[in-house]
Amino acid sequence: MAFFCPRRPVAIFIFIALSVGLASGCSSTNGGVPVFNAGENIFFGSRSHTVRPGETLYSIAFRYGLDFNEIARANNIKSPYLIFVNQKITLPRASSSKSNSTDKPQSKSKKTKKTKKAKSSASKSQQKTQTNDSKIQWRWPISGEMVGGFSLSGKVNKGVDLRGKLGESVLSAGDGVVVYAGGGLRGYSKLVIVKHSDRYLSAYGNNGAIYVKEGDKVTAGEKIAVIGSSGSKIEILHFEIRRNGKPENPLIYLPKR
Repeated sequence: MAFFCPRRPVAIFIFIALSVGLASGCSSTNGGVPVFNAGENIFFGSRSHTVRPGETLYSIAFRYGLDFNEIARANNIKSPYLIFVNQKITLPRASSSKSNSTDKPQSKSKKTKKTKKAKSSASKSQQKTQTNDSKIQWRWPISGEMVGGFSLSGKVNKGVDLRGKLGESVLSAGDGVVVYAGGGLRGYSKLVIVKHSDRYLSAYGNNGAIYVKEGDKVTAGEKIAVIGSSGSKIEILHFEIRRNGKPENPLIYLPKR
C-alpha cells in the first residue's frame, strides 16, 4: 500500500526548516572580536576573582575596569605584582572622596594651615605624576582609518577601531612594558596590554599573532603583534587607552592626522 502525503504540509515544513536555518545562521557568531562592550563586566554578589591560568594582575584589573594599584593595595600584593593560579583576589570598589563632616571643628588659622599644607602636598604629588606621564609620546598603532569611535553611552565602545589588513604590523603606541599578552579576555581575541606609567595602559585587541611576551620592554613604534581576521569583511584593530583603570578616548592623546 502506498502512503500519500499532501503537498501543502510538505511545502510548509520545508519553508519552516529553511527559515530556522537562515535565522540560526544569521545569529551565529564568527569568532571575531565584538568591538562594542568589549571587556565589560558587571559584578554579581561577592566582589572577588579567582585567578585563572595565564592571567596577570593587570589583565584582571583591565577585565573589571579597575586600577591595578588599587587591587594590589587591597590584596597587599607588592611589585612586581606576582599572582598565582586559584588565588582569590579581592576586587575593591571604585575609590571616591570621603566626606570630612564627622571631623571636629577647627579654628580658622589651624584649618587654613592644614589646607595649605594638604594642597601643597597634593600639588607636588600631582606634579610628579604629570611629569612622569608627560614623557609618554603617543603615536597611532596602525595607519588605518577609524571605523569605530569611542563611546561610554548607548552603543558602548571603550576604545577606537582602526581599519587594517590581515597580517599588518601593530605598533606600540608608546614606550612601556608588556604586562599582558594572551587570549584570556573574552571579546578581545589575542590581546596585548602595555603599561606606560603607573596611571596609563594601552591595549591592542583582535590580533592574529603576538610578537612580545609579558615583561618585555617596548618602545614607541615597535612591532608587538599583527592584525588577525575578525570574520567580517574588514580587519580591524581595537585600541584602548586606560587611565587609572578607566577607558578614555584615545583621540585625546593620539596626535592629529
